Amino acid sequence: MHERLEALGEPARLRIARALAERPLSVGVVAERTGLRQPQATKHLQRLERVGLVSSYRVGNRRIYALEPGPLGELGGLLGGLAERAREHRGAFDAHAAAVAAETRAADRERWADERAFAFERVLPAPRAAVWRHLTEPVLLARWWAPGDLAVTEAALEPRPGGRAMLAYRDAADATGADGVVGRAEGTVDAAAEGERLDFRLSPLLPGGGAAFTGHYTFVLADAGGGTRLGVRLRITDTTVASADFVAGIGAGWEQSLDRLAASLADGAPHGATPTDTSRSST
Repeated sequence: MHERLEALGEPARLRIARALAERPLSVGVVAERTGLRQPQATKHLQRLERVGLVSSYRVGNRRIYALEPGPLGELGGLLGGLAERAREHRGAFDAHAAAVAAETRAADRERWADERAFAFERVLPAPRAAVWRHLTEPVLLARWWAPGDLAVTEAALEPRPGGRAMLAYRDAADATGADGVVGRAEGTVDAAAEGERLDFRLSPLLPGGGAAFTGHYTFVLADAGGGTRLGVRLRITDTTVASADFVAGIGAGWEQSLDRLAASLADGAPHGATPTDTSRSST
């Protein structure tokens, strides 16, 4: 299949395929219609025939070439399938790109987005004790705190005043760690009431190491039937001009992360096990 794609990727051979789509043609007519010299046309036609995209037969002193619709249809199916799969994800990509562009236009000065606030809420299918563990134990925290295109490689959210808050990410598709850490955030826990409330600051770091902004977070847990209502409040300060792409991703990123948290709890994650601390894991 890849040989056929490569064959049609050459502009002259694609012109030949377009000419043959009208009707079978001799080498001379193919050369005339595509602007090629006859030896060049012959060479390209032979290449297309070797990969099964055209066939030929001799009539008198001429050789006639015709396109093979079957292999072309297979290529069309392959490319159509790729297009359909790409279309499934393109909407989110375009929405994020538009959000980044809008925030970049707005980021015309330091502290441009200070005091912007966000609020999210989920009713989670687990008791408060289980949700609390997912918020504060490194392995469980790493299961969910990232949108779908990222994976957490290090995590810490120590539930005590002065405790460490830290997350590091890699690309979720980067199974070998070839790109290394692609994002990191650091901060401090301000207050904690087990199973009820967690207040902390967390700052995503820019490539140069400086903070993009300071995020002031509050998690509030409350009983909700047989589950837990989790409220997430976020207020940002100290925003830099370079923070536009970070700010643009907050809304969609948190919606995805909370969906992952709900899925982890619903899937029966091993809440009773003692997790391994990922806060010092290798990246």
